[in-house]
Amino acid sequence: MRDCLNHRAGFDRVLMTVAATFLTVSASSALAQDQVRSSAAELAIEAAIPRPEPANVPPPTASDIKLDTTATVQDSAKEPTKEPVKAEAAPAPDKVETKPSDVATTPAPEAPKNETAKIEPAKSEAAKTEPAKSEPAKADTATATPAAPAAPAAEPVKAASNVPAADQPVADKLKDIIGAKTSRHFDRKNERAAIEKFYGTRDFAPVWTQAGSLTAAAKGVIARLKDAASDGLNPADYPVPDFAAATTPDALADAELKLTASMFDYARQAQSGRMHWSQVSGDILYPEHPVDPSEVLAKVTTAADASAALDSYNPPQKLYKELKAKLAELRGQGSGPVIEIADGPALKYTPAGKKQAEIVVEDPRVPQLRAKLGLAENASDTRYDATVAEAVRKFQSGAEMKATGVLDDKTVKAINTPKRDKQIDTVLVNMERWRWLPRDLGVPSLGDAYVILNIPDYTLKVMQRGQQVWTTRVVTGKPGTHATPLLTETMKYITVNPTWNVPPSIVYNEYLPALQQDPTVLQRMGLKLEQNRDGSVHISQPPGEANALGRIRFNFPNKFLVYQHDTPDKNLFARDDRAFSHGCMRVQNPDQYASVLLNIAMPNEKYTPERVRSMYGKSEIDLKFPTPIPVNITYQTAFVDDGGKLQIRKDVYGRDATMINILKNGRGKDLENVVAHSQPSYSRPATTLPSGVAIANNGGGFGSSGPNFFERLFGAPTPPPAPVGRRPPQQRVFTR
Repeated sequence: MRDCLNHRAGFDRVLMTVAATFLTVSASSALAQDQVRSSAAELAIEAAIPRPEPANVPPPTASDIKLDTTATVQDSAKEPTKEPVKAEAAPAPDKVETKPSDVATTPAPEAPKNETAKIEPAKSEAAKTEPAKSEPAKADTATATPAAPAAPAAEPVKAASNVPAADQPVADKLKDIIGAKTSRHFDRKNERAAIEKFYGTRDFAPVWTQAGSLTAAAKGVIARLKDAASDGLNPADYPVPDFAAATTPDALADAELKLTASMFDYARQAQSGRMHWSQVSGDILYPEHPVDPSEVLAKVTTAADASAALDSYNPPQKLYKELKAKLAELRGQGSGPVIEIADGPALKYTPAGKKQAEIVVEDPRVPQLRAKLGLAENASDTRYDATVAEAVRKFQSGAEMKATGVLDDKTVKAINTPKRDKQIDTVLVNMERWRWLPRDLGVPSLGDAYVILNIPDYTLKVMQRGQQVWTTRVVTGKPGTHATPLLTETMKYITVNPTWNVPPSIVYNEYLPALQQDPTVLQRMGLKLEQNRDGSVHISQPPGEANALGRIRFNFPNKFLVYQHDTPDKNLFARDDRAFSHGCMRVQNPDQYASVLLNIAMPNEKYTPERVRSMYGKSEIDLKFPTPIPVNITYQTAFVDDGGKLQIRKDVYGRDATMINILKNGRGKDLENVVAHSQPSYSRPATTLPSGVAIANNGGGFGSSGPNFFERLFGAPTPPPAPVGRRPPQQRVFTR
C-alpha cells in the first residue's frame, strides 16, 4: 500500500510538472504572438532605419525617428527607396521570428517620445506607412548632398544658354572648325592655341558679329587693316573677308576666323617687321620682341577703340611717327603749296681763307631754296651763306650726287623733281627697320637714357627723358666686310688708357702678310707680338698717346667685337662721308662723351671732361657703370631733322637696296623666318713667323692658346687661374 502511495505521489508530481510546463508554454506563445502584433510598426521603423556600423555607433532610439504626418500611403508607394520597407512589412505576424536580432531594438520606455506612441490602434496601417515615408525621405536628402557634384555635368548646357540664340549656329560652326580645321586659318602653333582658348572660354560665340552684323570691334579692326599702307605695310597682306556676303553660319564662322588671322598678321608684322633682320645681313643683331596672340585677342576685343589698340603694335618712337607723316606727304596726302626753284646762275659759297675773305652771294631764289630744304631760320634771307650751302651739300649726298654744296642746274632739277618713288621706298624700309629696334630704347631707372648712333649720318646722340643731351660726329666701318654691325647692347664700362688688342682679321689679313715683307714693321708701329705654344699669335699696342684707340674705349660687349673709342687721327671727322674704320666707331670728342655718360650713370660723382683727361696715363682704368646704358646702332637713311625736314642719306652699305628688293620680290610670311649666318670665330690658326720678327714672349708666356680675342677685349666672366710661368697681367684699375 505504501509503495502504491509512493508511486501515486510521484505520478502526481509529474502531472503537475507537465501542466505547469503547458501553461508556461501557452502563456509564452500568447505573449510572443502579442509582441509580434504590437511591434509590427516598430519592425517597419527598424527596416526604414539604416543599420549603423557596429563600431562606435549607438543603436537608434525612438527620439531619432521623426515621422512625416503629412505623408500618404500612395506617396510612400511612389518612393523607390520604400521598396525594402514593404518587403519587411509584408510577412504575416505568425511568420516573424522572435529572434532578438530581428526584433526592433527601440526600448519600450522611449516610445512615448515619438509621435507614433500617440497613434490609435485603428490607424496602425497608417502608422506602418508613415515611418516608411519619413525616414527614406531623410535618406534621400542625405544622398542628394553627395550627388551635388553631378551639377557641373549640366554646366555646358547652362553656358550654352549664354550664347544668343541668333549666334548659336555660328558658335556651333566655330566649334567644329576650331576643333578640326584650325590649321586652315592659322599656321602658327601659338596662334592656334590662343584661338582655342579664347573661343572656348566664350562657348565659341563669335566676337566680330552679333546676329550677323559687325560689332564695333570688328569695324575698328577692319578700318586699321585697310589703312595698313599708312604704316608702311601692305594692305594686301591682311585680307578682310566680305561679311556682307556671309549669310550662312558656315560663311560667318569662316569670315570670323579669317579676320582674326589677318589681325594676328598685322599685329605681328607691325611690331616685329615684315622681314626678319637676318634676311638682310649676317651683321645685324637686335633683341626679339614677338607678340603674344592671346594678348592681342584680349587687348583688341576689350578695347574701347579696337583700331587704336591694334595700331599700338607699331613702333612708338617719335622718329618713326615722323617718318609716317612724311610718307603721307610723299604719297600726295600732305598739305601745302609745291615749291619750285627757278633756273638761274650757279650759286657757290666760299668760306674765308688765309688770303681771302668769305664770299657770300645773294639771289632771289634763296628764300625758296631755304623753304625747300627745310631751313626755317632766316627764311626770307636772300644770301647763299654757309648754312644754305651745307643743306645743299647734304641733299646732294642723299641724292647720290657729288656733294659740292654748289647750286647748279643739275641740283636745281633734282630738288624740283625728286625721285618720289625712290624716296617712298627709302622711307618704307626705314620704317621697317624701326620695327626691329626695342620698344624701349633706354633704361627707365636712368630717365630712359640711351645712346643712338646713325651709321649713314655718321652721328651719335645721347638721349635722356626724350631729349637730346649731347651729340658728336663719328667714323664708322668701311662698306663690305668691315661694315659696322647693327645691334642693341648695353654699355657696361669705360676704359681709360686702353690697350689695343688687334682683331684677328687685321692680324691675319694685314699684319702677318706685312711681316713677310718687313719683319720690323710691328716694332716701328709700336706693336707687341706674342706667340702661344700652339703657334697662334696675338698682337697688341700698349696704352699711350699714339694708341690706335686713343685715350678712351667705350665697352658694350657683343659678338661682333666692336666698340666705340677715341682716335689719334682727328682729320677724318671733317669729311662728310666717314666710313673708314674696320667696323668700330671712332668718336670725335671722347672726353666729353665719357663725362656725359658717367654723369648719367653716376650723377653724384660730378664728372667733367677735365677730370676724365686727368686720368690719362699708361695704366688701364675701368670706370664701371652701376646701371648699364643701352647702345643702339641704327641705319637711318631717312629721318626727319629738328626743323621738320625729311633728310635722305646715302645707302652706304646697300641695306636699303637689299630690303627693297626683298619686299618687292619676297615670299610672303617666309620673310619672317630666321636665316642662319656663320658666327664670328675667335680662333687663331698657327703661324710660322719669318726670321727677324721680335716676339715678346717667344712662346713661353701662354698655355695652349691663351685667352681668345673676346676675353682680351671685354674680359672673361670667370677667369681661370694663371698657369705656372705666366707673366702677371697688365694692371687694371676698377673704380666707380
